[in-house]
Amino acid sequence: MTKTVVITGANRGIGLELVKCYLNDGGWQVIASCRNPEGADALKTLSASNAQLEIAQLDVSDANSIAAFKTELGVRTIDVLVNNAGIIGGDKQSFGSIDYDDWMHTLLVNSLSPIRVTEALIDNVRESENGKIVSISSQLGAMQYQTRGRYAYNTSKAALNRALTLLANELRAENVAVGMYHPGWVQTDMGGAAADITPPKSAAGLFNCFNALSLETTGEFKNWNGTTHAW
Repeated sequence: MTKTVVITGANRGIGLELVKCYLNDGGWQVIASCRNPEGADALKTLSASNAQLEIAQLDVSDANSIAAFKTELGVRTIDVLVNNAGIIGGDKQSFGSIDYDDWMHTLLVNSLSPIRVTEALIDNVRESENGKIVSISSQLGAMQYQTRGRYAYNTSKAALNRALTLLANELRAENVAVGMYHPGWVQTDMGGAAADITPPKSAAGLFNCFNALSLETTGEFKNWNGTTHAW
């Protein structure tokens, strides 16, 4: 039986590679969302040869866009919801030189939006026999990871992790598992060319993690390779 996965921020980087993972696995209807589908050339190329790929417009920072996306999906079952969309934030994130408006926007996109998207689509996920909600976080949001600077980005991921543990506790009784994942230091626009691993390697590991997620591991923070990340 065909299952359905929804992936936000799917037009490039890890999101795009996750789309490929699900298409290559077979048996999945993939709904790939992004802010500007018309400019998502890589997704459009994939959709030309993959009938199981749908491209949808979704700006996760816009409540109206989320509502429209929900309306478009209707009552379709979602087996896996992948909250991947996120931003690094602006240049002024160091103590003594902080852009607070940018910090608020980073929190909106990275912390609030995954929960808002999940709230909008939770009834769709509940229709699945084994629904899963997963989010791309970062080790920079872990209290155990010692670093400096990037106040906006780091705090946004810490807030996301805490929100997801609350969500996991609430949805466990409904047979919906929740997972959060550090994707590694990845060679994307966000991670830079000097990063440790490629987007395909990160996505392949994350894909395996998503498949392994269960009620026994719900609410845990994992690395892209499946190991537990202290936080």
